[in-house]
Amino acid sequence: MHILLATDAQWVLNEVVAALGSPETSFTVCSNGRDVTAAVTARTPDLAVLDCQIGSMGGFAVTMDLRLDETGGRLPHIPVLMLLDRDADAQLAKRSGADKWLVKPLNALTLRRTAHSLVAGELETAQ
Repeated sequence: MHILLATDAQWVLNEVVAALGSPETSFTVCSNGRDVTAAVTARTPDLAVLDCQIGSMGGFAVTMDLRLDETGGRLPHIPVLMLLDRDADAQLAKRSGADKWLVKPLNALTLRRTAHSLVAGELETAQ
């Protein structure tokens, strides 16, 4: 499994890699949201994990860009798991096109289960 992780927070990077890392898992890490489209074009991930706050272009805007590129036929559908700062951001995650979201602080088991369900194509209900 290949995961694109977009965050500029070292603790988020550490927690996601610890929860999802395995010998079969590789990561592309973007610390700037503006780099995500180029990273996806270079190597299409099985899953994008996007922090809602990433420098000058956050996870909401990145997700909208990915969905616009998908609609335009420039990119395939990439499941997006958004990492939110608060419950109130769930509506923004949904409107931006995120498939699922989790509110920080992260629970490693929930993160792992959610990521694997997205990769398996289980997109039923966000959250």
